[in-house]
Amino acid sequence: MLLIPYQALSSDTLEGLIEAFVLREGTEYGEQDVSLNDKVTQVKTQLQAEQLVILYSELHESVDIITKHQWRQLVKQGEIDGDPI
Repeated sequence: MLLIPYQALSSDTLEGLIEAFVLREGTEYGEQDVSLNDKVTQVKTQLQAEQLVILYSELHESVDIITKHQWRQLVKQGEIDGDPI
């Protein structure tokens, strides 16, 4: 698995990735309705603040957005090579 800096992606690719992430079932924002645009903005802000990271799985040929804490756990468990960031 590879950590992909969000800055390395084109703005269209990043936007599409974030939209797919927030539209995924199970990504809830509570009782209030939050617009897709607001959700995308929130995720972008979290990526810029390094609270979230983008992870590419070569094995599954998939991309996911996970928390920095999840990333550290994967590194600690030896599931991913790298330094915990």
